[in-house]
Amino acid sequence: MDGLCYVEHSSKFQHHTYSRFRQVTVKLIKEGNIMAKLGTKGKPAIVRVQREARAMEVTSIFEENGWQFILGIEPDKPEDISDLEKPLNPPSPTTVQKIGRNDPCPCGSGKKYKKCCGAPGNLSA
Repeated sequence: MDGLCYVEHSSKFQHHTYSRFRQVTVKLIKEGNIMAKLGTKGKPAIVRVQREARAMEVTSIFEENGWQFILGIEPDKPEDISDLEKPLNPPSPTTVQKIGRNDPCPCGSGKKYKKCCGAPGNLSA
């Protein structure tokens, strides 16, 4: 298992341990690893679950994809798997519809784009 797993029993220790992992992440960012890809050694994913069975589920997903991670099992805290959801559901790139030169102008004038907003020297294009 590439990830680091910890199990706590006292809530004071749980908070301290999870906070410590967040501090390590902040330190990595300050050292210049801010551009490191999530799930790499430079920026491991940090997740928290409530049950050991869920931890095994999450661990298998990380290992299938070869991602580095830190996993905490904390029954008293809400689950936080946002670092897992980010690489699983990356934002889709936005596409812009290209207007052809001979298409009607989108401004609604009824002219061809090349004779209206797409004309050379027209600053609104």
